[in-house]
Amino acid sequence: MLAGDWYLADDEELAADSLRRTRLCRAYNATDDQGERLRLLGELLGSVGEGARIRPPFQCDYGHLISIGARTFVNFGAIFLDAAPISVGADVQIGPNVQLLTPTQELDTERRRAGWERALPVTIGDNVWLGGGVIVCPGVTIGADTVVGAGSVVTKDLPAGVLAVGNPARVIRSLRAPTA
Repeated sequence: MLAGDWYLADDEELAADSLRRTRLCRAYNATDDQGERLRLLGELLGSVGEGARIRPPFQCDYGHLISIGARTFVNFGAIFLDAAPISVGADVQIGPNVQLLTPTQELDTERRRAGWERALPVTIGDNVWLGGGVIVCPGVTIGADTVVGAGSVVTKDLPAGVLAVGNPARVIRSLRAPTA
C-alpha cells in the first residue's frame, strides 16, 4: 500500500487499523475538551506540529500516515484519506470540507469489482491556502505559498507561489513579486 502497489482494502490488518481510526475519530469529534482533543490527535496522527488545530468533524482512513505541520489550521469537515502518506506543511490554512485523497481505483472492471486499489502520496507545502471544498487527488504535490481557490479539484502538481482555480485546477497567476 505505502509503496503505491495495488492492494485489497479489506485486508485484515487494514481493517484493524480502520477500527482504531474509527474509535479515535469518534472520540475526537465528540469532545469539547481541547486538551483531550490534542491527546487524541497525537494518538491518531503520525505527527502534529505545535499549535496545529483541526476543527471537528474530521475523518481519515488510518491517521498514522498523516503529518500536520506547526501552526496549520484545518477547518470543519475535512476528509483525509491516508492510504498513502499525507504531508501537510507548516502555516497551512485548509478551508471547510476539503478532501485530501490518496486512494485510486483500478480502471479494469474485473479488478475494480474484486476491490483492488492503490494509493499515491499527497504533499502540501508550507504556507499553502486551500479554499473551502478543494479536492486534492492522489499523487499531487502543492508547492509552498500557493493558494487554491474554493471548489477547485487539483489533479496535477502545482508549483510554489501561484494562484490556481477551477476543475481541473489551473494556474492563473504567480503570487511572487516580480524581480526588477
